[in-house]
Amino acid sequence: MAKEREKKLFVGVLGNYASELKLLLTTLLLLCAVATFLQFIPSRFTISASDLRFCISRVQSSPPPPSLSPPLTTTSSSSVSHLSTHEERKITLPPPPRPSPSPPPPTVEQDKVLENGIIKRAFNPYGSAAYNFITMGAYRGGLNTFAIIGLASKPLHLYSKPTYECQWLSSSPSQTPITTVGYKILPDWGYGRVYTVVIVNCTFSTPVNAGNAGGKLVLHASTSGGGDTNFNITDTIDVLNESPNSLDLSVFTSPPKYDYFYCGSSLYGNLNPQRVREWIAYHVKFFGPKSHFVIHDAGGVHEQVLEVLKPWIELGYVTLQDIRDQERFDGYYHNQFMVVNDCLHRYKFMAKWMFFFDVDEYIYVPPKSTIKSVLDSLSEYSQFTIEQMPMSSKICLSSDYGKTYRKWGFEKLVYKDSKKGIRRDRKYAVQPRSLYATGVHMSQNLAGKTTHKTEGKIMYYHYHGTIAEKRESCKMLVNSTQLTYEKTPYVLDTTMRDIAGVIKKFELKMIGSRLQKNRQ
Repeated sequence: MAKEREKKLFVGVLGNYASELKLLLTTLLLLCAVATFLQFIPSRFTISASDLRFCISRVQSSPPPPSLSPPLTTTSSSSVSHLSTHEERKITLPPPPRPSPSPPPPTVEQDKVLENGIIKRAFNPYGSAAYNFITMGAYRGGLNTFAIIGLASKPLHLYSKPTYECQWLSSSPSQTPITTVGYKILPDWGYGRVYTVVIVNCTFSTPVNAGNAGGKLVLHASTSGGGDTNFNITDTIDVLNESPNSLDLSVFTSPPKYDYFYCGSSLYGNLNPQRVREWIAYHVKFFGPKSHFVIHDAGGVHEQVLEVLKPWIELGYVTLQDIRDQERFDGYYHNQFMVVNDCLHRYKFMAKWMFFFDVDEYIYVPPKSTIKSVLDSLSEYSQFTIEQMPMSSKICLSSDYGKTYRKWGFEKLVYKDSKKGIRRDRKYAVQPRSLYATGVHMSQNLAGKTTHKTEGKIMYYHYHGTIAEKRESCKMLVNSTQLTYEKTPYVLDTTMRDIAGVIKKFELKMIGSRLQKNRQ
């Protein structure tokens, strides 16, 4: 009997909805017939396949007939005593969430004809040509001062007057926020391209986070009408966070960890790993155990270069930073001004002296001196510059014939440019706690004195172009103490050649023979 009743119920339901199904099928067939017929009638009106799909979707979107299955029900076993045997609780699923509405399109201004007949033209801006501010790092400079290092739109700074405001928000609810005007420094001497380097100095009138409650530094970067005088766009940027009890104030008064610290510029291109090997071995020996080197990889530290740096990374002499993402932002020379300023502020309390030079340059002091004795004699200065010794990258001694491939670069390139009366670039060293910002060849933003009178005390040998040369450097072998090549006079200078053996033995002692098979 139960089966007979279910069969009758099923037939009855089908009978109730047979007419609706027949109507739906008839409508679909009629639409298809009309669309086919219209294709053969010449008219400027057409029905595309997309139109037909839209129409059909409207038909299909009508409410479906009720489900043939019974509603889902359940009975609570724990509450049977409170329900009659015929009472049930229905469980219904919530409807799916509605999609959020799309934002309204921007208002498009139209040209207008004024009452006096003048046509008022409309200008509609879209997108943005450059970012307002790009942060690389933010660092404390003391109890109440901070430095924020980044990039900003060069036209914005060149033709407008953007402003910065610094704000400290304490993690303690009892402390009110404090603000100060951000003082901007542009250290790249106008060399920027789409972006220029900006250092924002935030100096508050009172110590910040003195109770070590934690908090964050916020930068409010305002265009001040630059780009569009109708708007003063302000970007609010969280640049530095300090967790509770994380601030170590002794950093600012303790002796630095390192005596000598190297901040390298952006390394890029297809570098010669053998030249990098020679450079790092030489300078670890030259500066000694209380030295450290920060290398910035802008694409130049490929696998072979990394292999020659790894031993020194493992010994704690080298820190390698991957900065390749800065290539997204078109600044001067792989954004090296930003990179060296970040290094300055990131490590300024870890170093007594900080050096800025390149990986094709070798610092040298005369035999009767040491780097310590020279720098002690210059301790009254916050900065000093270093004289350049430009070396030929092609001329070698004929006595090295057949052996040049076994010689190190600074061992075989022994001819110095002796041209007189020209100004040559200099590199420099600083006492970093005295600097607010820095450059590539010297700093112009410091407290204290600078001296350039270091001739005979300290110098650097410059092997220009050799760091990216993977073929044999020696293009010309001579047996002379002086010569002129390509209209440039050269004199023999074996200063670096004479100490090559000492550097090779030092490398072997420090890292073993793991790099001995490395060649050009």
